[in-house]
Amino acid sequence: MPDTHIRTALPDDEEALGRIDRATWSTLHAVQPAPRPPYPPFFNDRFGPRDHLVAERHGAVVGYIRLGFPTPLLANAHVRQILGLAVADEARGEGVGRRLLRAAVDEARRQGARRITLRVLGHNTPARALYASEGFAIEGVLPGEFFLDGSYVDDVLMGRAL
Repeated sequence: MPDTHIRTALPDDEEALGRIDRATWSTLHAVQPAPRPPYPPFFNDRFGPRDHLVAERHGAVVGYIRLGFPTPLLANAHVRQILGLAVADEARGEGVGRRLLRAAVDEARRQGARRITLRVLGHNTPARALYASEGFAIEGVLPGEFFLDGSYVDDVLMGRAL
């Protein structure tokens, strides 16, 4: 995967990021309904290009990770939260997700954060394994927090020190 590099998103990435987001939608990781046209913009008032790192291969965006603040509280400003991660089907299994996760950890450190957290659905075994392998520990579980595809699914809170 030497041709893949990670960078901060640019405004021109919006269309590609929206396509990846829609193509990878699944109840394995999404609690919102499947996207339907007309599609909202990928970037919005809360999350713009600066809040996303993208994986680019041969000039094409093949994945992203969204990094933000878990709350607007000053007392919580030392924490960053991963608020989304998606990898295009054609780049899965090549370590793109891991590289994005590591880049987000590095970026959180660069921003002066002391902790990084995330939420993952309990049935998303591949994502949970990735996060655990990168040092994230389960810090809490909200049992049956979501009802997806006819089943109650746990919301798993994970985090790590930086």
